[in-house]
Amino acid sequence: MDPISIQVNGRSISRPAEPRVHLGDFLRDELRLTGTHLGCEHGVCGACTVLVDGQPTRSCITFAVACEGREVTTIEGYDDDAAMQRLRQAFTRHHALQCGFCTPGMLTTARDIVLRLPDADEARVRLELSGNLCRCTGYQGIVDAILDVLQQQRDTPDAQFEQLRKRLVAPRTVALKRVAAAAPAESPVPSPGRTAASGPAAAADMAEVDPVAMAKAKAKGNAIEVHFDVPHPVDRVWAFMGDLPAVASCLPGATIDSHEGERVKGTIAIKFGPMSAAFAGAARLERDDAARRAVLRGAGQDSLSKSRTQGDITYRLEALTADSTRVHVDMIYALQGPLAQFSRSGLVKDFVRRMVADFGKQISRRLSGQAASVGEPQPAVSMAAMMWSVLWNRIRGWFGRPPQS
Repeated sequence: MDPISIQVNGRSISRPAEPRVHLGDFLRDELRLTGTHLGCEHGVCGACTVLVDGQPTRSCITFAVACEGREVTTIEGYDDDAAMQRLRQAFTRHHALQCGFCTPGMLTTARDIVLRLPDADEARVRLELSGNLCRCTGYQGIVDAILDVLQQQRDTPDAQFEQLRKRLVAPRTVALKRVAAAAPAESPVPSPGRTAASGPAAAADMAEVDPVAMAKAKAKGNAIEVHFDVPHPVDRVWAFMGDLPAVASCLPGATIDSHEGERVKGTIAIKFGPMSAAFAGAARLERDDAARRAVLRGAGQDSLSKSRTQGDITYRLEALTADSTRVHVDMIYALQGPLAQFSRSGLVKDFVRRMVADFGKQISRRLSGQAASVGEPQPAVSMAAMMWSVLWNRIRGWFGRPPQS
C-alpha cells in the first residue's frame, strides 16, 4: 500500500491509502475531517461534496489515489474564505439548515454557484442545487440565502470575493488553452467565452461517444434489451430504418436540425415535472445490410444544466412472417451532470422501454402513411406522465390485472 500525497485545506498530507478507498472515507477515517458527510455513497445526494482543484466533487465516488498531487478543500478549510463567510451568515439569516447533514455539501455547492454565476436568478440557482438533496428545509431558505449573497456582492462588492471569482475562472481558462493546443485540428475546443452547447450545432460537434464510458455504463447495468413488432415486411422496415432522418424523427421528443450522409444533428426534449432538458447533439448510423443490423451512436448536452448523455442503440430486424417484423433493440446509455440523479432508478429503465415502444409505434405509423412528414418535431417527452403510467401498470399487475401497453 503506497502513500498518496495531496494538499488538504492548505496542508501537505502524505498517508497510505488502498486503491479502493474513496476520498470521503480517506478524509474522515485517516484525516479525521468529519465535516464531510457520507450519505448515499452513490454520488447522488451531494452531502459529501468537496472541492478538488477548485471544482465541486463527490468524494464518495472519487478514489483517494486519483487525487495524488491535487488540492482538496473540505468544509473545515474555509475559515478565511470571503464567499463562505457571507454564505454562512446568509444560511443562518434565512434558516437554510435544520438537521445539518446536507449542509457541508450544500455550502460547497452554494459557494461554487455564487462565484461562477454572478447573475444567476432563482430558476438557475434551483437547477444548480438539483444535485444536492435536503430532507428538511424544502430548499426555499437555501435558495434565498444564495440569492441574498449574490445581491450583496452586487450592492457592496467585496474585493476578496471578486478575487475568488477570478481565481475560479483562471484555472479553467488555462486548462482549455492546454487542451486546445494538444487537440488535433479537426477536434476544436470551445473558447472560454463560448459554452460548448451554445447551440445545437456547437453541442453536436462537441461530443462523440466514448467507448470507455459505454463499457462502464454497461458494467453498471445501464443497458436495456427490448423489442417491438411492426406489421410490415422485413425488407420494407429495413429500408425505412436505413433512412437516418426518418429513424431519428421517430424518436419521441426529437427535432432534426441537419443531416449529412450517415450523420444527423438535432435535439431531444425531455420534461420531468417542472424540470425540462433539451439535449442538443449528434448521432451517426453504422449499417450492416446483410445482417439487417445497425448501430445508432449519439451524444449530446443540455445547455442549461450542462448534463451530458451518450449512448449506443443497436437494432436488429427479424422476419416473423411475410408481413410482420420484430425489431430487437439493445441500448447502452450514460448520463453525467445534475440530471444523472434520475438515472439510478429502475423506473428509468421502464421509462426507456416505454420510449422504445412509442418509437416502434411511430415507425408503424410512418410505414402506414399515418404520420406527419419527416422533420416535424415530436412532442417533448414527459417523464412524469410516462412514469406514472408505468407505476399504474405495475399496480394493476399486483392485483392480477393484465398491464396496458
